[in-house]
Amino acid sequence: MSGSSPSESYAAARESRRHPLTAAFAEDQRFDLDPFQLEGCHALEEGRSVLVAAPTGAGKTIVGEFAVHLAVRTPGEKAFYTTPMKALSNQKFRELQAVYGEDEVGLLTGDTNINGHARIVVMTTEVLRNMIYAGSSALQGLRYVVMDEVHYLADRFRGAVWEEVIIHLPPSVRIVSLSATVSNAEEFGDWLDTVRGDTEVIVSETRPVPLEQHMLVRGDLLPLFDEAAGPAAAQVNRELLRVRASFGQAPRSGEHRFDGHRRGRRPPEGRPTPVRRMERIDRAEVIRLLGRQNLLPAIFFVFSRVGCDQAVQQVRRSGVRLTTAEERAEIRRIVEQRIAALPDEDLGVLGYWEWKDNLERGVASHHAGLLPAFKEVVEELYQRKLVKVVFATETLALGINMPARTVVLEKLEKFNGESRAPITSGEYTQLTGRAGRRGIDVEGHAVVQWTDGLDPQAVASLASRRTYPLNSSFRPTYNMAVNLLDQFGKERSREILESSFAQFQADRAVVGIARRVKEAEESLAGYEKAMSCDKGDFAEYAGLRRELSDLEKTDRKDANASRARRQQRQERIQSLRKRMQRHPCHRCPDREQHARWGERYWKLRRETGKLRRQIETRTGSVARQFDRIMDVLAELDYIEVSEDGTALTAAGRRMRRIYGERDLLVAESLRQGLWSRLDAPSLAALACALVYEPRREEVADPYGLPRGAFREALSVTEDLWSRLDDLEQDRGLPGTSPVAAGLSQAMHMWARGQALDRVLTSADMAAGDFVRWAKQTIDLLDQLSLVADGDLARTARSALDAVRRGIVAYSSV
Repeated sequence: MSGSSPSESYAAARESRRHPLTAAFAEDQRFDLDPFQLEGCHALEEGRSVLVAAPTGAGKTIVGEFAVHLAVRTPGEKAFYTTPMKALSNQKFRELQAVYGEDEVGLLTGDTNINGHARIVVMTTEVLRNMIYAGSSALQGLRYVVMDEVHYLADRFRGAVWEEVIIHLPPSVRIVSLSATVSNAEEFGDWLDTVRGDTEVIVSETRPVPLEQHMLVRGDLLPLFDEAAGPAAAQVNRELLRVRASFGQAPRSGEHRFDGHRRGRRPPEGRPTPVRRMERIDRAEVIRLLGRQNLLPAIFFVFSRVGCDQAVQQVRRSGVRLTTAEERAEIRRIVEQRIAALPDEDLGVLGYWEWKDNLERGVASHHAGLLPAFKEVVEELYQRKLVKVVFATETLALGINMPARTVVLEKLEKFNGESRAPITSGEYTQLTGRAGRRGIDVEGHAVVQWTDGLDPQAVASLASRRTYPLNSSFRPTYNMAVNLLDQFGKERSREILESSFAQFQADRAVVGIARRVKEAEESLAGYEKAMSCDKGDFAEYAGLRRELSDLEKTDRKDANASRARRQQRQERIQSLRKRMQRHPCHRCPDREQHARWGERYWKLRRETGKLRRQIETRTGSVARQFDRIMDVLAELDYIEVSEDGTALTAAGRRMRRIYGERDLLVAESLRQGLWSRLDAPSLAALACALVYEPRREEVADPYGLPRGAFREALSVTEDLWSRLDDLEQDRGLPGTSPVAAGLSQAMHMWARGQALDRVLTSADMAAGDFVRWAKQTIDLLDQLSLVADGDLARTARSALDAVRRGIVAYSSV
């Protein structure tokens, strides 16, 4: 180590002797490993599992790659590397192939199966969950599982899968959990330690590349924090506060803005104070400004797909060109090579020529509506420093390796599905975490554009706070229940579910509530002593007073009650008054003093009762959900209960292989033969209706749906959904959303071989969105081909082949 002191060199040498495998691995890396990376590798070398929580871009994956390295060097051992998204799996697959060679690395993403029995396999987390439930032979020899982006277990749709994997993996498997910086990493680590055994928790708040925070005010980049005060002080730049004072706040709802008043001129009497507006510079000028200050490449986060595409067009119209002739030639070569497999007739529909021209200018958009093939090209060109500016939605912040020198946030609010809401500090950290390329940049830069009403103090609060709690979204499903029951039996299944992170967090909350109950019980004992009376049982007397007071209050409020009801209540009031007057404590000279303590006693006792009910609600809540699911399964004959225990029926065994939000609806439809008369395009259309989730409230036009057997099958499937939903509601289960046929006509057309432009027009959606739903349709059709009987299984396979064509087939590679 150059520049190290003798004591540091000695310590490093001693550490190398203690952890020789880590030392040898570190020697082969491009960068010196950071302390948290070394700590994670040491834990793995010592045989422990590890949770690493660190900022975006800090290099967490090094610890996961060390686990892969350990597996490869030991004969007979395997390592699985799981990610939440297929794009991430594809990226990691290529990276590991570059290190270990094509023969040693496999890829499993549901629609892709490459070398699945290799010693290193990259996969989505769902694939691993399904392998565990199926008892796959590929699990033999598994020693390490890397769970990248493990904070996805907070995702309300898919998060349960992470917990299922963590709970069910054999005890001999070491887990490497890699997470973004979360504020409750220790809590999550405690749970991992509980369910997996010895787990080291490593938390790093340090970014490898320091982040400079700026605000773009007109054409000036101003530091967000006062540099003279030092980074620890985190004081807002006074110049920004002066700008804030000068331009004022945006008017509240109902107020009017007065533009054009000369400075110092008072508004008319009774009118609000005028607020001067600040003109924002356009995007092309922002790019030029960043270029002049050597702050490219940059990612502009725009919380709208349409906004991303419009931004690219705006820059294009301005004539901005960020590439040299040599770079443009290289971009053309890569684009033509990567897109060669796409049908020529589809290129015009996809806007290929304009997209390619924008790339040659060094500008691109990146969002979920973009064709996956196009997104992959953008990512590759950006990583090669050929594309200099990307306008992206926040999905880009979720793990894909696309760091920038500068991240620009045009707004600090986004649409959350219902309304526009401010981004959270966790989201701000995730987005700006893309700034700063390790080994390239001395520092990264986050730029927030000034907008009317923006408060620099609020921006500073976002930038300096690190609150990103990890909360479980785990809940049992029908598929999970039958798989657990088949492997472990009912009682053991309940125990397993009670070991989930969801229950762990609920129980942690219970600990706090139980502490409050204990304190309340101590206070109750004190109150009881203070209200004791030598004349008799004052607690009993206080109870009569409390009941009488409550009844009298109800009688005053409930003036519209029936005569019979009021008469009944008056009789009860008179009875209580007589009992009170006859009670020995009623004649105590200190009665009112005792009564004051009695009031406190009964009030606290009521509150304590509420706390106890909270404990009852939380304790075993996951297992209770499982019991309700078991009730539904028993009523529908998916399980049978006998003296020997609870076992799966034939229908239950089939459900073991049906995954997804509508597992029960699919299983019941198959059992009742609702889809037996469908041809391949109609089955594809119906499968699409079962996976599709519209972005907004939409009702499919019944006249626009495929004719014939499809409409009949859809109708009986909707009726079945309604009956199942009623059954679930009766059992205290939340149920599922209705079947959504809004994309069925387009999927039917696609499966019939119609042209892409007609299909996208019918779908009224971007190509990338259509491909995503087509892939989910393929996933369900694949399940049907495996679990359905006879003709329906063959129809499902034909439907799958019909959907997996053209841009869908290309995007599945």
